[in-house]
Amino acid sequence: MTKNLDLNSKKKIYFIGIGGIGMSALARMMLSKGKEVFGSDRSESLITKQLEEKGARIFIGQKEENITSDIDVVVYTIAVEDSNPELKKARAFNIPTISYPEALGIISEGMFTIAVSGTHGKTTTTAMIGRVLSDAKKSPTMIVGSLLQEQKTNFVKGTSDLFIVEACEYKRSFLHLNPNILVITNIDDDHLDYYKDIADIQSAFSELARKVPADGFVVTNPHDSRVAPALKNVHAKIIDYTSQNKNGLKLRVPGEHNILNAQVALAVADILKIPREDVFATLADFKGTWRRFEYKGKTKNGALVYDDYAHHPTEIKATLKAARELFPDKKIIVIFQPHLYSRTKLLMGKFAKSFGDADEVIVAPIYAAREKEIMGVNSEALAEKIKEQGVRSVSLKDTESIVNYIKTNAKPGDIIFTIGAGDIYKIGERLAKTN
Repeated sequence: MTKNLDLNSKKKIYFIGIGGIGMSALARMMLSKGKEVFGSDRSESLITKQLEEKGARIFIGQKEENITSDIDVVVYTIAVEDSNPELKKARAFNIPTISYPEALGIISEGMFTIAVSGTHGKTTTTAMIGRVLSDAKKSPTMIVGSLLQEQKTNFVKGTSDLFIVEACEYKRSFLHLNPNILVITNIDDDHLDYYKDIADIQSAFSELARKVPADGFVVTNPHDSRVAPALKNVHAKIIDYTSQNKNGLKLRVPGEHNILNAQVALAVADILKIPREDVFATLADFKGTWRRFEYKGKTKNGALVYDDYAHHPTEIKATLKAARELFPDKKIIVIFQPHLYSRTKLLMGKFAKSFGDADEVIVAPIYAAREKEIMGVNSEALAEKIKEQGVRSVSLKDTESIVNYIKTNAKPGDIIFTIGAGDIYKIGERLAKTN
């Protein structure tokens, strides 16, 4: 049913989980095409408010009565279970239901697709490539896993057949895409609640890489020991982004990881024959995305507040290394919210070792998202592990405790980082406004 579904012919589209970063981008795309957009989410957010301003009708809470028989198609996030009341009602009405990755696949099918995959760096790299192509007047359509700093949106409507999309590996979602250019930034151990091990993760990337046609390109680091196994039997031309000449490259966004992201953008621009001097100029002006080393403001007593989406040890380490390079003599206080019980359990030791560039770590309660609690896996246990690595650490039970702790302990000129994939950024916003 989904393979032959024509989204362009549908008038009323309902999104279950519309506040999600990918789902909301798709909803924006449908609004831009003049569709009637409806949707639901568990709570109100900046994103749901923006969508309502654009004309979407959004329900807070997912109830079967939200689904009416005149809806043409229901798109659901892959976090939704089959038991979801809205999904069940849609199926009872025989309304076509498709997952978010399936919807992306349908869109990708008819466009020249640049898919940006990898365990880390997808969002910033997607945004960089999108900005480079936009500045080069290529007019791409773009879906990115964050809000772009300039446009304050995660969707950009283009007029060409170029489609730039962030390609997520969770549950092999990205296999629905049909890339002409595939970026693999890196491969690391993540989503271990779904994948068995690193070999299982590599197999998913391998399957995606083999989908790229012979006249297409795979932009990656073929010398990376974790990436190399995924490149066997690939038909497309492999482009090594690490060989891109970065002499003279200047970036606003800090960190070695962002230099690598910029080299990917350079490699893609090279394929599309965009002049290098133009790419350098664009990258020098690139301001980043929401929740990626984002400056939030100052506390009342003069501490600087930053926020980052990092939720894997490798990402935390890269973010804090960049912070330490930027603020070599400042006290860095991290407020970290672990994301998922399964990830915290499986990567506990690696998390503990990822805060070496911080002076102090406050561990907030685990953001459970789609998971049930795992006994013995908690913020207290992680705080103790961090202490064992020689970094001062404390676990605090709620937002009020964390805010009060910062008010008491942070001094003028200190750097405060909220880090994690959940809703920890709200604490940073509160500190920057009211502390």
